[in-house]
Amino acid sequence: MSLEQLKKPKVYTQKQALIKAESYCAYQERCQQEVRDKLYSWGLHEIQVENVIADLIASNFINEERFAKAYAGGKFRIKKWGRVKISIELKRRKISTYCIKKGLAEIEEEEYIKTLQKVAEVKIKAMKERDSKKKKYKVMNYLLSRGFENDLVVEVVGTKAKG
Repeated sequence: MSLEQLKKPKVYTQKQALIKAESYCAYQERCQQEVRDKLYSWGLHEIQVENVIADLIASNFINEERFAKAYAGGKFRIKKWGRVKISIELKRRKISTYCIKKGLAEIEEEEYIKTLQKVAEVKIKAMKERDSKKKKYKVMNYLLSRGFENDLVVEVVGTKAKG
């Protein structure tokens, strides 16, 4: 194989791309934007990409609401992300506000608070900081960076970081 063949990506026809995209979507939940980006990387043009996307939606390979629910649930349970970070990431993937709300609704409030408390406890125990104010500040920043809401962080850290 020549160097030029290695560099040049294979260009697919619309029909080939549809078959390949179906297996890409069947492997794990995908949003329209991820699939659209993949189709463009396969050398398809805008009209072809939109046709393939329409076919995938019609055959239920792509479902934005289902994606939002799976994404929100997975990032919360596995990565312990808060609703703010999950929402930002879904917006970045061009998911509608309606679907984002549906996705976030999958996270039960009681489980959410317990997870926030657990993440805070783990961080507090792991910190070497002696000064309680600095410790509290660092823990709060950490929890905010994980995407938890400010009011909940203040409430949880206020009860956890007593020294």
